[in-house]
Amino acid sequence: MPQTTLFRQLLQQRHLTTHEAFAAQYERAAARLAELDRDPRLASLQVSPRQFDRWYVGELLTLPRPDACRVLEHMLGRPVSELFSRAYEGDFAHDGDRAQDRVEEPRTGRRALSPPPPREDVENPLAIVARTRRLTAGNADDATLAFLGSSLEGIAGRYEQDGPYVLRPQARQLRQLAHTLLDGRQPPRARRELFRLAARASGLLGYMAVNMGDFALSEAYSTEARDLSREIGDLDTDLWACGTLSFSLYYAGRYDEADACAAAAVERAPRHAQSIRLLANGRARALGKTGDRRAVEQAIGQALRLSDLHEVPVGLTSCISFEPYGRARTLANAVTSHVALRNTAQVLRDAEHIDDLVEHSTSAWSRSLVRLDVATALLQQRTPDIDHAMALGREALRLCGDTPISSVYQRSRDLREQAGPWRDHPAVRDYGEEFRTWSSQPAALAMASSAS
Repeated sequence: MPQTTLFRQLLQQRHLTTHEAFAAQYERAAARLAELDRDPRLASLQVSPRQFDRWYVGELLTLPRPDACRVLEHMLGRPVSELFSRAYEGDFAHDGDRAQDRVEEPRTGRRALSPPPPREDVENPLAIVARTRRLTAGNADDATLAFLGSSLEGIAGRYEQDGPYVLRPQARQLRQLAHTLLDGRQPPRARRELFRLAARASGLLGYMAVNMGDFALSEAYSTEARDLSREIGDLDTDLWACGTLSFSLYYAGRYDEADACAAAAVERAPRHAQSIRLLANGRARALGKTGDRRAVEQAIGQALRLSDLHEVPVGLTSCISFEPYGRARTLANAVTSHVALRNTAQVLRDAEHIDDLVEHSTSAWSRSLVRLDVATALLQQRTPDIDHAMALGREALRLCGDTPISSVYQRSRDLREQAGPWRDHPAVRDYGEEFRTWSSQPAALAMASSAS
């Protein structure tokens, strides 16, 4: 026999007792709630005839699924735990004759009071179950979180092959998805993971913005990544974001700020694996630009000791990876630091030490940058090797081809300026001509505009 629930009485009151009438109202309510909660999944919810019949007759062993509960509560204005509890006549009574609460007993003819409503000091078990389900349910299940995580890893893995111009739209979409989900509801575990993924999406975009020469945008993304990761105590992502912020400040020519940013992060976690990057990429290179030789040597030495402590890979790790710097990547940054200090012999020794690892890496940018550093050092020698330097410069430009990044642009431009005293030399003229052609690409022109 059907049970008279509050749900049934509300539908009778609103003339929604057929599946067609109810389903139309339900779908409209789902669409409104999807817009209000910014949860587009809700807009596709529907109710089958069989499902409607079970709800209407009150034959429920458990409450409806969490999303359906949200729509029902929005549509009918009552908690689901009440909607599917037994209804009493008093649920719809207003001030008036309470004698209406009396019903006729069919066998004796005597009048008796209808069953009293539940005591106010005793909670409804269904209400407890419904509340627990709402607290532990959310709009980001494990499959969604896994998709976000694997997509971000895929971008990092393909970055040095595809570059920022190809991958930035995908990274933006992932960041937007993470932010849209964070506007909804999740249990603590899922929400923490969403914060981590949102921070890493912002971090990747910050790194890409540096490579594209947009330093103000990079600073905004990197700050967002740092703040989101700090909100959940994710030190690994926090330190990586600080390293990317320092990286951005360095290429913007703000060397003292780049060093201060990296130094503050290292001070917070001096033995952390992410401090290798902060020391080599953040501190040493910026200190080289300011001419502090002793501090450069200290930063590089500390980075190499940490590399031994954490047993990092020997090879050239991806420039955008969230993993700790490999040893070859650290030494490549040391080369750049010594170029700034005009430590020519040290540049050539370190470059030779990592030459095989660099040449066998998949990173065309890294091969290009090391060539440009060595070319600059060859011009800084007491007896400059102009032909070799310019040949390396041309190789560097060809390696980048049609995927220029700001670091290659800046160093190839600086090499041209270093070669100025020999502008009439045929090799210098050839390099200058090739640089002008290469830097006429729209992406390189944008970097030139940003640098000026």
